[in-house]
Amino acid sequence: MKSFEEVWKRIISCEGEEFSTIQGLPFTYKILGDALYPSRTNYRISKADFRKAYRMVPIKGPGVINQIVRGPSYIWAVLHDPRIIIEK
Repeated sequence: MKSFEEVWKRIISCEGEEFSTIQGLPFTYKILGDALYPSRTNYRISKADFRKAYRMVPIKGPGVINQIVRGPSYIWAVLHDPRIIIEK
């Protein structure tokens, strides 16, 4: 299993690139400190929430993590993108 810190470094390196939610909605994001800010919302998603979800990858869909993280659609999209996850 890839370490979460390696995955977080990939997330940082893809800042500004376009991703898509499971519904096909495009978004980009900015990283400030230990948080990700999606372009389609005005709230932050913490690195800690990504870490929680990463432990569960692969995840069938955002609904699976809806009760445990903020921004499940964005977290799911990022963690299931081939630029971020290259085999656990």
